[in-house]
Amino acid sequence: MSACALLADVVTAAGFRLAGVDVHVPDDVGLARTFQKLCDESQLVLITAELAERLPKGVLARQRRAPATLVLVIPDVRGRREPDALGNALRRQLGMAE
Repeated sequence: MSACALLADVVTAAGFRLAGVDVHVPDDVGLARTFQKLCDESQLVLITAELAERLPKGVLARQRRAPATLVLVIPDVRGRREPDALGNALRRQLGMAE
């Protein structure tokens, strides 16, 4: 079992690879399968916001509720996409967002 795994673009993956993280750069076809495999095999899964948006609807939310693996959505190194802040997500779900 891997302690930490990352799903990211090539540029973001390069820095994490140097830090010793188990890095994966999936194509769109294998993204959901790779994500599930890493969640089954790792204690912590990091995924860039851009790739998280490409996962099939509900996959990320279901996995975040699973107690076995912690899943964190992170920005990519280029800053192209930022993950939703928890507060913003809660306000949207409660109908309080603008």
